[in-house]
Amino acid sequence: MSRPISRILCILSYWLLILIYAGAGLAHAMEGIVVDAKTQAPIAGAVVRVAGEEIKTDEKGHFQIAAAPGSASVRAPGYLRSTYSNANGIDEKNTIALTPFRPKALYLSVYGIGDKTLRENALELISKTQLNALVIDVKGDRGLIPFPSNIALAHEIGAQKVITTPDMPALLAQLHVKGIYLIARIVVFKDNPLALAHPEFAVRDEHGQPWHDRESLAWVDPFTPAVWQYNLDIAAEAAQMGFDEIQFDYVRFPDAKGLQFSQQNTAKNRVAAVTGFLQAAKKRLAGYNVFVAADIFGYVCWNADDTDIGQQLEALAPVLDYISPMLYPSGFSFGIPGCPNPLADTKQIVLRTLQYAIRRTGVPAIRFRPWLQAFRDYAFDRRPFGAKEIRAQIDAAEAAGADGWMLWNPRNEYTDAGLLP
Repeated sequence: MSRPISRILCILSYWLLILIYAGAGLAHAMEGIVVDAKTQAPIAGAVVRVAGEEIKTDEKGHFQIAAAPGSASVRAPGYLRSTYSNANGIDEKNTIALTPFRPKALYLSVYGIGDKTLRENALELISKTQLNALVIDVKGDRGLIPFPSNIALAHEIGAQKVITTPDMPALLAQLHVKGIYLIARIVVFKDNPLALAHPEFAVRDEHGQPWHDRESLAWVDPFTPAVWQYNLDIAAEAAQMGFDEIQFDYVRFPDAKGLQFSQQNTAKNRVAAVTGFLQAAKKRLAGYNVFVAADIFGYVCWNADDTDIGQQLEALAPVLDYISPMLYPSGFSFGIPGCPNPLADTKQIVLRTLQYAIRRTGVPAIRFRPWLQAFRDYAFDRRPFGAKEIRAQIDAAEAAGADGWMLWNPRNEYTDAGLLP
C-alpha cells in the first residue's frame, strides 16, 4: 500500500473514532427545560450545572449538557436557586421549575448578627412585614469575620479577634427554615487588618506610607493577587455555610487623589482590576450555585467613566448576577438631571437612576437590586428618614422592576416604618 493511501486511511480512522466518542458523549447528555413555577413560562439564560459542566438555557428555556443525567443545580436572576434530581422535582421530560422570588432585605453588621436584641428585632419585622431576606456581614467594614473561620490568614492578621456568631452554619439553617433568603456581604478592598499586618499589600500615600481613609482605616491594593485570594477564600467559605448569594462591597479603588498602587492608576487598569476580581469570584463560586452581586456607588449609574474608582457600569453588567447601586438620596449631593434636590423627591432619585442604568446596560431590570436609605440624612438638612421617605424609595424600586431592595441602617435599628404587612 502506498504511503499517501495509508495516510488517508489513518486520517479517516482518526475522525471515525472522534465521531464514535462524540456519539457516546451525546448518549450521556442531559436535556431539559427550565420554567417559571407559577406561570410555566420558559426561563431564558438560566444557569444549569451538572457534574461540573455548566450551560445557559436558550430563549425557549431549553438546555442540553454533555453529562450523565442526574442531579442538576439551577439558578436564574429573579428566582430562588434550586437543586433537582430525577427523584426530586424533575419529570420524565426533565422540566425544572424555579420559584420566583424578590428579596426585600435588612442589613445586619458583624455586631448586629451577633446581638440578640438587634437580630430578634430584625426577625420579628420579617415575620410581620413584607421583608423576607437578610444581608449579613461575613467580612465587615473593619475587616472582621464574625464566625470561626478555617482561613489561616484571617487568624494571622487579627480578623478573628471578635467572634459574634460562634455557629454561623447552624444560624443560617435556622433562618432558612423560616424561609429567609440569605446574602453574605464581604467588604473587599477596605481591609484595615490585612493592610496593617501586610504593609506590602497596602494602598500608599504620596510619601509611600500606608494610606488611611476618613475613618482612619487602611485599604489594600486591588491589583494584588494575594488580596484577591483571601477574599475569594472568604466567599467560598460563606457559600459552603449556606448563603444564597455572595455580595461584594467596597469592590473598588479609594475615592482619593495622589495614591500609589502596584500598577499604574489608570481608568483602564482600575476597571480591569475590579471586573477581573468579580470574574474570578464567579469562577471560584460556580460549584456552589450561589448568586454573585456587587455594591456600586449611585453615581456610577450616571457617570460614563469609572468614577475614578474602577466601577464602570457597562463593564460590571456581564460579570454579575445582580448589580446593587447604593441609591441613598443623601448620597446624591449634586442631585441628578431634573432633580437638583434629592430630598424633595426621594422616589425620583431611585426610579430615574434605575431606569437610566437599565437603559444603559440593556440588561433586564431583574438584574438590579438597590440599597435604600433607612437612616437620618447627613448631606442636606439632617432629617430622619421615616415611613414616607422609605415607602417612596420602595415604590420606586418596584416600579422600575428591580429584583427587590435592601434597607441600610448602619446601626441596624429598624422599625416597620414604610413597610407593608
